[in-house]
Amino acid sequence: MDAIFNLLPHLVNGLALGLLFALIGLGFMLIIGVMEVINLAHGSLFALGAYAALAVMSQDGGLPFEFMETWYALGPVPRYIAALIIGPVLVAVVGMGIELCLRRVYGKDPLYGLLLTFGMALVIEECIRVVWGSSEYVLPIPKAISGAFIAVDLIWSTYRLYAAFFSMAMIGLLWFFIERTPYGAIIKAGAHDSEMVRALGINLKRLRLYVFGFGTSLAALAGITMAPIWGIRPHVGVDAVVPAFVIIVLGGVGSFWGAVIAGLMVGMVVGLTAAYAPAWSLLSMYLLLMAVVTFRARGLMGKVSVLEK
Repeated sequence: MDAIFNLLPHLVNGLALGLLFALIGLGFMLIIGVMEVINLAHGSLFALGAYAALAVMSQDGGLPFEFMETWYALGPVPRYIAALIIGPVLVAVVGMGIELCLRRVYGKDPLYGLLLTFGMALVIEECIRVVWGSSEYVLPIPKAISGAFIAVDLIWSTYRLYAAFFSMAMIGLLWFFIERTPYGAIIKAGAHDSEMVRALGINLKRLRLYVFGFGTSLAALAGITMAPIWGIRPHVGVDAVVPAFVIIVLGGVGSFWGAVIAGLMVGMVVGLTAAYAPAWSLLSMYLLLMAVVTFRARGLMGKVSVLEK
């Protein structure tokens, strides 16, 4: 009984990690669904969002402008709220720039899109090194969501609980947007039949531009939320894009709830393994992927492909 009781904090940590993974995976899924392109720059945009938040939150953020001294004099809460807005918007603009470059490879071999986004990932990572250097940073957060507290004789991380609830709220808002708004209906239609969307008079180029920016803004939001847990370094995006790949395959391409469930599963497996066998933490998610795909090749909630009919 005591062992199960002591397992509770690790379960909460795994839940928080899983929800954050799901947020990363959902942005990745939106881009794959509508663009039919695997965005290898997704992880670098995740890192860019964290660095943008660092610039807003900390005087070590690297911005030399004179007005920043007045800005840093504000309280940490207004700066953190601003970081949650400025970071995703900035990354969305960068993402839309990448989409404009991708237009030349639509309809061609998917390898062109892979190579282009891989090159973009390298460019973004090197730009981060030029501006902020190669040192590792820690994102300062308001005291209200930092530290720890004691409940039922256990120590709990305040920030991890905040990250879990924040991620749940963002996933809920994203579901509402996709399932309950006309714009979400257009995005779903674009993911299933782009030719029909064009035939209905919807500007497919504009749709792809906005969806790419929206998907990358989700990556930035996850990067900001994950930064106090993982730290901030130029190559942190690699730690994010690999689980995103696993989640998309595990949950099934194009499935919203498949990505959420897969994110939770990966987070739980990685979190619990890291607590008891740290050397196996990364390997555990690959073992999970192998176990699921062995019995269900299209993922947990993937749809039947043409080849299976």
